[in-house]
Amino acid sequence: MRYTIGEVARRSGCIASTIRYYERIGLLPPARRGDNGYRYYDDRDLERLEFVTRARALGFSVAAIRSLLRLAGHPGEPCDAVDHRVAEQLSAVRERIARLRRLETRLKRLQDACDGGYSVGDCGILAALTDSGHRRGKRLS
Repeated sequence: MRYTIGEVARRSGCIASTIRYYERIGLLPPARRGDNGYRYYDDRDLERLEFVTRARALGFSVAAIRSLLRLAGHPGEPCDAVDHRVAEQLSAVRERIARLRRLETRLKRLQDACDGGYSVGDCGILAALTDSGHRRGKRLS
């Protein structure tokens, strides 16, 4: 089957500019061009794009996706390298979660700094964000 970029975009849920970007950086092979200059893709291209899209949704970097694509091209090889990539990604996700939890704690403290003032000038949150807030003992962390 042969698809235009618009059809591939609809089928994959990936916008056309992203498809062109993936092609430009080598995550997708260059599309075949018709006599009209249009890009045309086949089922293998669509499958590869869906692989890339799912990997991006899982937070994998472009470099990690390149590595996974290379590994996927050798189905008889042991999957230790794939497991390693997933373990790296899981570790990165856990670190982001820890950073977000610290951020949540800091934001909660900031919210607690609110004195219930009736005007922006009396806002404890804004005071805590300014240098004067630090001098008044309203710290973010």
